[in-house]
Amino acid sequence: MATRVDVTPAAADLMRRLREEHGPLMFHQSGGCCDGSSPMCYLEGEFRTGRSDVLLESLAIEGVPEPITFWMSAGQFELWKHTHLTVDVVPGRGSGFSLEAPEGVRFLIRSRLLTEAELAELS
Repeated sequence: MATRVDVTPAAADLMRRLREEHGPLMFHQSGGCCDGSSPMCYLEGEFRTGRSDVLLESLAIEGVPEPITFWMSAGQFELWKHTHLTVDVVPGRGSGFSLEAPEGVRFLIRSRLLTEAELAELS
Protein backbone atom coordinates (compact mmCIF):
# COMPACT_ATOMS: atom_id res chain seq x y z
CA MET A 1 0.00 0.00 0.00
CA ALA A 2 1.45 3.36 -1.05
CA THR A 3 1.95 6.06 1.56
CA ARG A 4 2.99 9.70 1.40
CA VAL A 5 4.73 9.63 4.79
CA ASP A 6 6.71 6.97 6.66
CA VAL A 7 8.89 7.12 9.77
CA THR A 8 12.23 5.60 10.69
CA PRO A 9 12.50 3.38 13.77
CA ALA A 10 14.37 6.17 15.61
CA ALA A 11 11.59 8.66 14.84
CA ALA A 12 8.94 6.16 15.96
CA ASP A 13 10.80 5.68 19.27
CA LEU A 14 10.85 9.43 19.85
CA MET A 15 7.17 9.72 18.93
CA ARG A 16 6.32 7.04 21.52
CA ARG A 17 8.27 8.90 24.21
CA LEU A 18 6.71 12.26 23.32
CA ARG A 19 3.23 10.70 23.26
CA GLU A 20 3.77 9.17 26.70
CA GLU A 21 5.00 12.46 28.12
CA HIS A 22 2.67 14.94 26.41
CA GLY A 23 -0.39 13.15 25.00
CA PRO A 24 -1.73 12.76 21.43
CA LEU A 25 0.52 14.23 18.73
CA MET A 26 0.30 15.76 15.29
CA PHE A 27 2.82 17.03 12.72
CA HIS A 28 2.70 19.96 10.34
CA GLN A 29 5.36 20.16 7.67
CA SER A 30 7.02 23.56 7.90
CA GLY A 31 7.05 25.52 4.69
CA GLY A 32 10.30 27.31 5.35
CA CYS A 33 9.53 29.60 8.27
CA CYS A 34 11.01 29.08 11.73
CA ASP A 35 13.06 25.91 11.28
CA GLY A 36 13.42 25.68 7.51
CA SER A 37 11.55 22.70 6.16
CA SER A 38 11.50 20.58 9.32
CA PRO A 39 8.41 18.67 10.36
CA MET A 40 6.99 20.35 13.45
CA CYS A 41 5.55 18.12 16.19
CA TYR A 42 2.71 19.51 18.31
CA LEU A 43 0.07 18.26 20.69
CA GLU A 44 -2.90 17.12 18.60
CA GLY A 45 -5.01 20.22 17.87
CA GLU A 46 -2.39 22.70 19.10
CA PHE A 47 -1.63 23.70 15.51
CA ARG A 48 -4.92 24.71 13.95
CA THR A 49 -5.55 23.15 10.56
CA GLY A 50 -8.27 24.10 8.11
CA ARG A 51 -9.21 24.16 4.46
CA SER A 52 -5.78 25.50 3.56
CA ASP A 53 -4.13 22.31 4.88
CA VAL A 54 -3.87 18.78 3.48
CA LEU A 55 -3.80 15.66 5.65
CA LEU A 56 -0.99 13.61 4.08
CA GLU A 57 -1.11 10.63 6.40
CA SER A 58 -2.48 9.28 9.66
CA LEU A 59 0.58 7.48 10.97
CA ALA A 60 0.05 4.24 12.88
CA ILE A 61 2.95 3.99 15.30
CA GLU A 62 3.25 0.79 17.33
CA GLY A 63 2.71 1.59 21.00
CA VAL A 64 0.80 4.81 20.27
CA PRO A 65 -2.95 4.31 20.83
CA GLU A 66 -4.14 6.78 18.19
CA PRO A 67 -2.88 7.78 14.75
CA ILE A 68 -0.46 10.69 14.55
CA THR A 69 -1.69 13.03 11.84
CA PHE A 70 0.75 14.60 9.39
CA TRP A 71 -0.35 17.84 7.68
CA MET A 72 1.00 20.25 5.07
CA SER A 73 -0.35 23.51 3.66
CA ALA A 74 -2.28 23.06 0.41
CA GLY A 75 0.04 25.44 -1.44
CA GLN A 76 3.12 23.53 -0.35
CA PHE A 77 1.42 20.22 -1.19
CA GLU A 78 0.98 21.40 -4.80
CA LEU A 79 4.76 21.67 -5.01
CA TRP A 80 5.48 18.46 -3.08
CA LYS A 81 2.63 16.21 -4.28
CA HIS A 82 5.07 13.97 -6.18
CA THR A 83 7.23 13.47 -3.08
CA HIS A 84 7.36 10.70 -0.48
CA LEU A 85 8.48 11.90 2.97
CA THR A 86 10.28 9.90 5.63
CA VAL A 87 10.36 11.39 9.13
CA ASP A 88 13.72 10.76 10.80
CA VAL A 89 15.41 12.10 13.92
CA VAL A 90 18.96 13.46 14.20
CA PRO A 91 21.05 14.98 17.00
CA GLY A 92 20.81 18.74 17.38
CA ARG A 93 18.37 21.33 18.54
CA GLY A 94 15.39 22.00 16.32
CA SER A 95 12.76 24.68 16.58
CA GLY A 96 11.53 25.78 19.98
CA PHE A 97 7.98 25.29 18.69
CA SER A 98 8.34 21.55 18.13
CA LEU A 99 7.89 19.16 21.08
CA GLU A 100 11.22 17.40 20.62
CA ALA A 101 13.27 20.63 20.99
CA PRO A 102 14.22 20.04 24.68
CA GLU A 103 15.35 16.45 23.90
CA GLY A 104 18.56 17.51 22.11
CA VAL A 105 17.34 16.01 18.84
CA ARG A 106 15.20 17.21 15.98
CA PHE A 107 12.87 15.65 13.47
CA LEU A 108 14.08 15.80 9.88
CA ILE A 109 12.46 14.97 6.54
CA ARG A 110 14.15 12.73 4.02
CA SER A 111 12.43 12.73 0.64
CA ARG A 112 12.29 10.95 -2.66
CA LEU A 113 10.03 11.12 -5.68
CA LEU A 114 7.01 8.85 -5.62
CA THR A 115 7.08 6.09 -8.24
CA GLU A 116 4.54 6.02 -11.06
CA ALA A 117 2.79 3.08 -9.34
CA GLU A 118 2.64 4.96 -6.02
CA LEU A 119 1.25 8.08 -7.70
CA ALA A 120 -1.44 6.02 -9.44
CA GLU A 121 -2.42 4.34 -6.16
CA LEU A 122 -2.52 7.63 -4.24
CA SER A 123 -4.59 9.48 -6.87
